[in-house]
Amino acid sequence: MKKKIAILLPYKEKYTSDEAAAASIWVKDYLNGSCLKNETLVFGDLSKKKKPITKNFKNLDISKINFRKNYSYTRKFYKIFNKYDFEIVEIHNRPESLVYLIKKKLNCKFIFVYHNNPQDLRYSKTVSERIFIVNNCHQIYFVSKWVMNKFFEGLPFEYKNNCEILYPAIKSLNKFPKKEKIIIFTGKLNSSKGYDIFGKATLKILNKFNDWKAYAIGNERREVHSFKHKNYKILSWLPHDQILNFYKKSSISVVCSRWQEPFGRTAMESAAFGCATITSDRGGLKETFKTNLILNKLNPSSLEKIIKKIIVDNKKLKLIQYKNFTNVIHEIDFLIEKMDKLKKNFLQKKINYIRNKNLKILHIGNFDEKNDHRLFNISIANKISKGFIRNSHDTINFSYRDFNSKFLIKNNNILNDKIYNIVENYKPDLLVLGHNNILSSNTIQKVKSKFKSKFALWYEDHLIKGGPNAQNNLNLIEKNEELIDQYFVTTHPDPIKTKIPKKKMNFMPIPADENIENLEIYNDNNRFKDLFFALSHGVNYGKLKNKNIDDREIFLNDLIEKNSKFTFNILGYAGEQPKWNYQFYKEIAKCKMALNLSRGKAMKYYSSNRIASLVANGIMTFIDEKVAYSDFFDTNEMGFYKNVEDLLNQIDKLHGNINKINQISRNGKKRYFSIFNNLIVADYIVNKTFNIKNKYKYIWE
Repeated sequence: MKKKIAILLPYKEKYTSDEAAAASIWVKDYLNGSCLKNETLVFGDLSKKKKPITKNFKNLDISKINFRKNYSYTRKFYKIFNKYDFEIVEIHNRPESLVYLIKKKLNCKFIFVYHNNPQDLRYSKTVSERIFIVNNCHQIYFVSKWVMNKFFEGLPFEYKNNCEILYPAIKSLNKFPKKEKIIIFTGKLNSSKGYDIFGKATLKILNKFNDWKAYAIGNERREVHSFKHKNYKILSWLPHDQILNFYKKSSISVVCSRWQEPFGRTAMESAAFGCATITSDRGGLKETFKTNLILNKLNPSSLEKIIKKIIVDNKKLKLIQYKNFTNVIHEIDFLIEKMDKLKKNFLQKKINYIRNKNLKILHIGNFDEKNDHRLFNISIANKISKGFIRNSHDTINFSYRDFNSKFLIKNNNILNDKIYNIVENYKPDLLVLGHNNILSSNTIQKVKSKFKSKFALWYEDHLIKGGPNAQNNLNLIEKNEELIDQYFVTTHPDPIKTKIPKKKMNFMPIPADENIENLEIYNDNNRFKDLFFALSHGVNYGKLKNKNIDDREIFLNDLIEKNSKFTFNILGYAGEQPKWNYQFYKEIAKCKMALNLSRGKAMKYYSSNRIASLVANGIMTFIDEKVAYSDFFDTNEMGFYKNVEDLLNQIDKLHGNINKINQISRNGKKRYFSIFNNLIVADYIVNKTFNIKNKYKYIWE
């Protein structure tokens, strides 16, 4: 049978009967009753001499690794993943492993189980790290309410949708076991676990009640606590089954941790097996069973008093034991049922996407029909649709602005009805909203319900404070955010303050098309001007709007004032009318270099569609270094400036070296098409929306 599910244990966990710790016991107990055990592989690090608890185990041996062990361990699993192509990966208690695998963009569902305080674990300590996890993990379980609360400290409530408490559990006994006069302690024999408290209190009890015995099951190399009495025995660490047998015959169990226990398995198990269990109030211990005997003061005297009290009152001791035995609140059957139900649901919902399948795509955007396609060369909608088609997807374009203009439509209901009628006829797999959010929630819900279509939205304008109309733009795309499957924006999404979940926000570069950005300006020997720039004032009207002004003109004025020897070709500025389509290209072709300057404050990855018109047409282009395009291009492909003075200095250095300029221009064009062409961008939109494996390596992720 094909293995569909992988369980990745912490590398320090030993999946053996004699060394199993909390996560290993959890997995073992779950698999023993799971209907999915034959479809599951457990991964861990185990000596070849050791026998795993269950048969479905795969060893990730890192015994020869001396440093960065968890990284090496997780990397080994990643290589194996590609062999098995698991549909579900369940990771226990190592956020570092989870984050590593998330960033590898595996085509699977991630389940993560926290067994410890999230704030103590690498890649989970900060709020931003935990937000990343909750945004990129399909389901998160916590072993107690206390652990869950630690995870959500500082996080908004809305992040809790895919998070639940799922307590460790046990198979309760059918018959109350025969009890002996035994007091038991299980765990690390150190002060953090309160072993010193147990030892000192128990010695006094044994001196007073000489027919009682005490057992300490555990070990600790770092601390030495010596407690000697003829009725006091240290049994070192035992296999889990043997520990359970000790719980069966013990009368009193003590879990007096100073440490904030994430849960406290020993408390749950000993209580379920009929022990009168005494616990501290640390961490999740109160959640382990119903009738806790709480040790409020963590000292030997307080513990001695509680033990003495229930030993003297035998009826009370038996009553507590029976209450614990008959009121088990964490049954293993519930845990198994819960996990199996979730995994079955994930397996059923796996998208069986065949890469060569032709998706049917309805692209709703501005295709500029009313202006006779005057803006064809800068139309992102046009380029993306061509990318869909060249990737073998059947694609229909609906130019909503042109429809409204042609029929003088002002009532949005008419437009929504029109689009719904198209959907009924065409039945698309994917609807792409290009630079718009014009559909009503009712229309989207109807389409999703009836046709199971996905919705993606791309947007090319500012969405961050400091950019023009940023808040209005953000308000626009946030409409229907709960219904849109994925968003694609031309700004790095991290700084965008939005109610849209981060897992749905993706950066999308401005695409280039081989038939549109088809110039090789670096081959033109007749360029007589040094620097090109064009403002887009009047883009929708074809001529300069006199009253329009923005901060780019301040930059340009400063540039011109400080220049004494370079020639500029600046359109849409100082009375110079804008140019469009091939007239625009003729103006670029007059110049040796170009400036990419966008409206508003420079921000990470944001650029207008000007960047493709320049770099992808083969002209050496300068961009503000704060835009961080150095993440994608080096100085042999693009110029990066700090301010006006720095820009002029760089132009000066290149001014007399046309060969250098041409080389940078050629390299920039080649690089742009290799990483930002419209086939890659279109593929990216489809892959992210349908959660499928990448066909290309997306350099921006």
